[in-house]
Amino acid sequence: MGVMRLGYAHVRVTDMTEAKDHYANTMGLYQTLEQDGRVYYKGWDEWDHHSVVLEDGGVGAVKFGWKVQYESDIDDIEKRAANAGAAVQRMSAGENPEVSDGIRFETPSGHLFEVYHGQTAIGTEVGTHNPEAFPRHLVGVGVPGIDHTLITAEDVAGMQQFLGDVFGFFATERVQTSLDDDAHLIGTWMTNNNQIHQIAVIEGPQAKLHHFAFKLSDWSDVGKAADLFAMDDVPIDVGPTRHGITRGQTVYFFDPSGNRNEVFAGGYLAYPDRPCNVWTVEALGKGIFYHARELNDRFTTVLT
Repeated sequence: MGVMRLGYAHVRVTDMTEAKDHYANTMGLYQTLEQDGRVYYKGWDEWDHHSVVLEDGGVGAVKFGWKVQYESDIDDIEKRAANAGAAVQRMSAGENPEVSDGIRFETPSGHLFEVYHGQTAIGTEVGTHNPEAFPRHLVGVGVPGIDHTLITAEDVAGMQQFLGDVFGFFATERVQTSLDDDAHLIGTWMTNNNQIHQIAVIEGPQAKLHHFAFKLSDWSDVGKAADLFAMDDVPIDVGPTRHGITRGQTVYFFDPSGNRNEVFAGGYLAYPDRPCNVWTVEALGKGIFYHARELNDRFTTVLT
């Protein structure tokens, strides 16, 4: 199968104490390890050791981990990445705590990707034997797990080609200057399974993080999350609202260091043979924020 999912987002924070309060007490993630200036978290419905890593010292993304189904997928992706022009390095088991051996490389957008096949499984909070629907004592938003990320690149078309060639991703939604075949590509939302997108890339400076997102079940969870952000004085960027692109429901907000987070629910099912939705520039406001139909300055300019 190759890449199954986004396994972890590893980001920098300026104040670890504040960051730990946000991700544990507001978002409701479970801390699984703290060592060497890094803290590791998982959501209640994630079984692998961690999906979020916080590193003391700055802001923005350090790297993203992508989990593949089989160990042999590593060799295949290594060849594909090398053929696409990436300088691929092997990584040993344990370089990332509880993570198997794998490979790492820098993408054309300047982001560091790691690809691995195994991570220590510690189980979900409800188990797998006659499990309950959710844990009885969720904290804060109680996010089940990580969902996707959005990054920026100077050459969106080049990044789309790279993700297709290396990961087998396909675009479910695109933003471009016109409907012409040679139109300039401004944004792409991509996946290789039924998830509406695992990664999105929009035009912007190299190696920047726009946001990483946590999954929720439905509108009511999104609305409750917004209420909790108000209670905890979490700066909300936009929402609750709906996306035109992906049709998902959303709240965008900032962690204490200024990294943008999102809670995301809904979205339609993706299939490789489904025609890609194409948005043109004049409809971009509606595509991003379906109700207000306009972008705010922060959404397009604040990156980490």
